[in-house]
Amino acid sequence: MTRFLTWPLLIALFSWAEPSLAADSAPEKVSGLVLYNQLNINAATQQLQIESNDGNSDFQYYLAEIIRKKSRYMAPEAQHWYEKAAEKDNIYAMIQLGRHKNDFCQKIGNCPPFKKTQAEWFAQAKGLVLPKAQEGDPESLYLMYEITLNREWLEKSANAGYSLAQYWMAVSERQGEGFFLIPGKRDASVKKWLLLSSEGGYPKAMMDYLEILHREGDTASIRQWLELAARSGYQVAVSSYGAYISHTPDKLDYPLDLVKGNALFTLLKDLGDAGGIGRYVERKGEEIREKMTPAQIEDSERIAKEWKTTHPPLSFFPDKLGY
Repeated sequence: MTRFLTWPLLIALFSWAEPSLAADSAPEKVSGLVLYNQLNINAATQQLQIESNDGNSDFQYYLAEIIRKKSRYMAPEAQHWYEKAAEKDNIYAMIQLGRHKNDFCQKIGNCPPFKKTQAEWFAQAKGLVLPKAQEGDPESLYLMYEITLNREWLEKSANAGYSLAQYWMAVSERQGEGFFLIPGKRDASVKKWLLLSSEGGYPKAMMDYLEILHREGDTASIRQWLELAARSGYQVAVSSYGAYISHTPDKLDYPLDLVKGNALFTLLKDLGDAGGIGRYVERKGEEIREKMTPAQIEDSERIAKEWKTTHPPLSFFPDKLGY
């Protein structure tokens, strides 16, 4: 039987997540990591530049990520911030420096010298991570997979309970990796990893797990997992949950809740057109409000404010080690 999580337990589980999930203590200031996870790239860049100058390696890493993705190659400014973060033993920055390809910068004659070779960055990262991995640290086991691309490390991390590794185990098996001689064992294993990752609080796994539950016709479980995913702040889960509880459409037999449904779409409007969702959010919000009284709309605005202060910020959950 599926084990469902209570709301206090869910909060505890989400303590593993990146700093972007933490609410900022000053309401007028939004962390650059929150903005990054919301794909508000221009605002994130400005805020992360300020925060990076304070010497925080996480901020420096994410600023480098933005610059590299915008440039589509290892631009000198991206390299600068990766190296700043790596000098503070940021393993993620070392991995990106180890992965870099400088073909494009060679073509335009814009390749600054690197402080270490790719092999040296990987060697330094491995030297820091391997001792912890040998002690069984789940995240370190996962980072050894990212450094070596040896799937055995991924499986070890998943078995140690690291929810991100469990998710990628499910994805890899779904794509044909691993050996399964008995029919149905692959699908069962994918389901197992997605459930474990979901119980560990990873919202992308929750949404993939919903697809399995849908094929199995388990509507009751879908309702519970979708609500949990929405509570994580995952944008796609918030929009789906808001639509279904407002019966636009009514496919999961949730009790009708126009006030909460409109509140969630009110929150989603804060994302603007990030991820290309702006038109959908506006259209769906109008569809819900057509069914509401002015008093209900006013009440939903209060609910939206309460949700914002009691739940993690909205997020698209982009991969931390992006390509």
